[in-house]
Order: sequence, then C-alpha cells, then structure tokens
Amino acid sequence: MSGRDTLATDTRRAQRLVAFALIAIALVGLGALGATAVIRHRAGDSAAAPVSVSGTSPTPPTPAQPTAAGDPTQDVELLLTPEAVTRLKLESVPVINATLERTISVPGTVFPNAYKEVKVSSIAGGIVTQLHAELGTPVHRGAPLATVFSAELAEAQTKLLSTAAMLDADRRRLERTQELVKIGAASRQELDEVTAVRAARETEVAAARQRLLLLGLNPAQIDALTSPGQIVSTVIVPAPIAGVITTRSVNTGQVVSPGQEVFVVTDLSTVWVVGELYERDLVSVGVGASARITTAAYPGFFLSGRVSYVDPRVDPQSRTVKVRLEVPDPAARLKLGMYVAVELRTPEETPRLLVPHAAVQTLGERQVVFLAFEEEPGRYVQRTVQLGPLAADRYPVLAGLKAGDRVVTQGSFFLRAESLRNSSGG
Repeated sequence: MSGRDTLATDTRRAQRLVAFALIAIALVGLGALGATAVIRHRAGDSAAAPVSVSGTSPTPPTPAQPTAAGDPTQDVELLLTPEAVTRLKLESVPVINATLERTISVPGTVFPNAYKEVKVSSIAGGIVTQLHAELGTPVHRGAPLATVFSAELAEAQTKLLSTAAMLDADRRRLERTQELVKIGAASRQELDEVTAVRAARETEVAAARQRLLLLGLNPAQIDALTSPGQIVSTVIVPAPIAGVITTRSVNTGQVVSPGQEVFVVTDLSTVWVVGELYERDLVSVGVGASARITTAAYPGFFLSGRVSYVDPRVDPQSRTVKVRLEVPDPAARLKLGMYVAVELRTPEETPRLLVPHAAVQTLGERQVVFLAFEEEPGRYVQRTVQLGPLAADRYPVLAGLKAGDRVVTQGSFFLRAESLRNSSGG
C-alpha cells in the first residue's frame, strides 16, 4: 500500500472517531435532559405523539384544535415529565381582574404648610427690649417671643384708671340725686342727666378695658389695676401656636409699630411638597391621589402623602402644572426648600384583567405566557397574548387570556428556552 493510500485510510479512521465522539456527546446530553426534557406538541399537529425520554411512561397527548400549519401565534403544548416538574419547582398564579396602579415620577420641593404658618406681630408699638427666641427655635403655644417697651400701653392703663375714677364719682352723684328727687330737692330732669352721664362713663371704662386686652394684658391683670403704681409698660409677644421659628424680623433695640411682623412660627409636623406635573399626566392625577416621597438626604427613607390641590393653570414656559401634596412629617426630617422625588400612584377606577410581569416571555416580536392546568400536572400551553404597558409589575391583558387562567411565573423562562430549543429542532 502506498503512502497516499495509508494517509487516506488514517483520515477516514479519524473522521469516524470524531463522528462517534459527537454521537456520544449527544447521547450524554440527552441523558442529562432526561429528567427535564420537554416534549413539544404544536396544536393541530396530530402526528406529534409524546415519547418518554426519562424512562417513565409516556404522557398521553391532549387533543388540540386544528390550526394552520406554521402559524406562530397558535397555542403550543409542552409536556413535562413528573421529575422535571418536581425539580424545576414551577409555580403558577391565576389571572385576575383588579385595578391597575400607575406610578408617575416628578420632582418636588418642600414648602411650609401655609395653613399652619402664623405671622406674629406686636400689638403695641414701642421698642424691643428683649428677644426670647432665635431662628429655628421650637416653641410651644403661649411661650414669650419678645418683650416690647410701650408708652402706648402705659397711656391706655392711665386712661382706664382715670375713667374708672370718674365712673365712681358719677355713681356717687347719681345716688345723691336720687335721694334729692325723693325729697323734692331735685327735678326729674336733673336725675335723667346724671343717669346719662354715668352710662356714658361706663361705656368709656369698658372701651378702656377692651383697649388693654388688645394691647396684650389679660383680664386678671386689668382687674388688679387699681392704682398708678401698678401700671406696666412692657408687652410680651407670645407664640400663637406650637411650632418652629422660621422667620425673625427684629433685633433688640429696634422700634416696632402696632401690627408689624416680628416673627413667623410654623408648625412643621405637616409640610407641603409641590411637584411639577406634565400635561399628559393630568388625566391620571387628581385630588386624593397617594404619593411616596423620597430624598437623597435619607437613603432608604420615605414618607407618604396625598395630593391636596392641583393648580388650574399651566405654566406657559415649562408646560407643567403644579400639584400640592400634604405630607405628615412629625420627625421634621424634610427641610424647607429641600428637593425630593415624588412618585404619584393613581389607581384606575375600573378593574382590568392583569397578568404578572414574571409570567410574560418574549419570542421574537411576540409576547407569550405559559398556561398551567391543575388537573393535568406536567401539561403547559404556550399562548401568544396582547398586553398593554407595564405598570406596578403587571401587564393589562388586551387579548389571549381570561379570568381564572393559570399562568406560570417561576420557571417561565425555562419553558421559553425549551420552546425555542424544540422549534429549532434541538
């Protein structure tokens, strides 16, 4: 035998060895798939009968509706051996009718609750002699904020003392006139005149008392005022609500006029978050919609709130609408002016058929799910479905499913892989 013939013989022998090795690898692969192999049966293909690849008895085929050959949108039946079902731990859930919650993310800014923000002013004009609170100080209701020396307050007390003294004199004169009328020493006209003067004096005293109340004295202090030595010339400006000093407009020694703002006290247990909403999202957000507020300042922390107001005006430049959220914040973590992220959650009013995101797989340009049957363990049907946009980890079902159908969630990716493998002839 020549050298060329010997070379050809060796080449053919090597090719046979490679072929045998490939067959051995395929057999090993088939054995590895024996416990998990899926037997694929396309609906309408009556010639495709199931066979056992794991040594177990074959699963009988399920009758299928006749379909056009090669139509990728038709149902495809997959039959799993009991061993495969057990090991893969496939889970399925029913398709249900429920309301879909949509989430819209918008930026927001923290503002004080304007309904719980009080501007504090001095009732009496004068000179600020002492400040009892600084910017950012928490205060309780009635706590002193500032002391004001007021000549106006001293004059009002002097006025009360003088009118009260004249009222006492008018009272004694009226008593004497009444006695004189009884003995005929005074006329009835004189009695009427004295009575009218006393009534007018009572009105002056009541007005003087009211003036002192307006200037900050309490009724007990006014009742105790009986002599000029008891006149006070300072006014205490109290906190009208419990909160935090968010503005201080005066310093010690400054002259203030009646009604001038000296402090702003804000209750920060509830704040407003104002977000910018695009026009396209207006249809989904209304008063009462719930929201989740997060901030980069506190990773992992969030607060819940609700939309309390939607601005009727659209900003002509940004084409956005302001939405106001009322957010309880008892720990006062949100700071005024802070930027936050707002997730508005808007549930639909009408329930829709929904399928979990985990149950949906993509085959080319199609979306499919795998139906499970409790009465037929190991039988799964691949079905093409039409779905709406994903929201809250669920898809609205437009076509392909009905309420009560069970779809595979955990393990649906394996079924997809087996479907692709079998369709490619693997």
